[in-house]
Amino acid sequence: MAANANLLLNAAAAAVGPAIPVADGGRHPLHAPERNWPETNCSVDLWIELLGALGRDPAAAMAFTVTQDFEGDQFTFFKIPVEDLEALHGVVLQELSIFDRLEGHVAEQLGRGRVVLIEVDGFYLPDTFGVSYRTEHTKTTIGVNLLDEESRTIGYFHNAGYFRLEGEDFDGVLGRLPGQRGDATLFPYVEFVKPDRPALEGARLRAAAVDLLRRHLARAPASNPVLAWKRRFRAQLECVAARDPAFFHKYAFNTARQLGANFELLASHLDWLADQGEAGLDAPRDAAMRIAVGAKTLQFNMARAVARRRFEGVEAPLDDLAAAWDACVPVLARRFGA
Repeated sequence: MAANANLLLNAAAAAVGPAIPVADGGRHPLHAPERNWPETNCSVDLWIELLGALGRDPAAAMAFTVTQDFEGDQFTFFKIPVEDLEALHGVVLQELSIFDRLEGHVAEQLGRGRVVLIEVDGFYLPDTFGVSYRTEHTKTTIGVNLLDEESRTIGYFHNAGYFRLEGEDFDGVLGRLPGQRGDATLFPYVEFVKPDRPALEGARLRAAAVDLLRRHLARAPASNPVLAWKRRFRAQLECVAARDPAFFHKYAFNTARQLGANFELLASHLDWLADQGEAGLDAPRDAAMRIAVGAKTLQFNMARAVARRRFEGVEAPLDDLAAAWDACVPVLARRFGA
């Protein structure tokens, strides 16, 4: 009985993984430095790298980007729907119940060839050096692919690549530092990836991707989200200017960056569909790229306006972005009969 009771505790005693063979520091082409938005958000970035490591093309799964809306204080923090991952790539995402040592649960799944997604504190992630590493406590998700308790090392997917952490960072990510664990400490939110089903390929993948695009277009915003932002834009920037300078980066991340990165991924999805033989996508693809490029320029203009506290006409460039949205999402809806 004692041996069974300690099974999970003992499971992480040795190195476990990698669940997926992968080289440190590699980048998927969707994270290429020459892109306007080489990084998007922690969720989509992780899946881009993870799907690439699994030999699946993440560009096929980006149809959901047409549903992005302005939510009043931010643009939708976009994520690949788990249903799309399963339908296209045979990947099932399930919550992992944590009721014992986190390390033991992680080791159990790694031993089964499953990457484990853990919500952690970016303070302990060395790949965020210069952003949050050892400077700011932030919530983010990593995909643990390797765990070695003896050397206190973790191999993980995060943002635009695959990395390793060790030593005190290992203890910090797992909540093992003094003061991190106790009766009042909540277990982190954890999921695991089961790539147990075959991925679609060729004509079947193309047909499924088109079907998903049609379904997502039916859920797209009924009115132009960029115009909705424009109505709030100047007042929001004035509020941002009254805050600590570092607050601008949080606002910009959740507005201009989410908008631009989302539509650059939509452009990549339309490029992928065109490569698969879908015709009539040049115009909406170019419109999506105009949003991606324009949002990047807008972010610089936002920073300048906040720094100078001069806001006259600051919202004018949003007209071009709104026109590009009208030339993209509604056109795609007509093209695919959504």
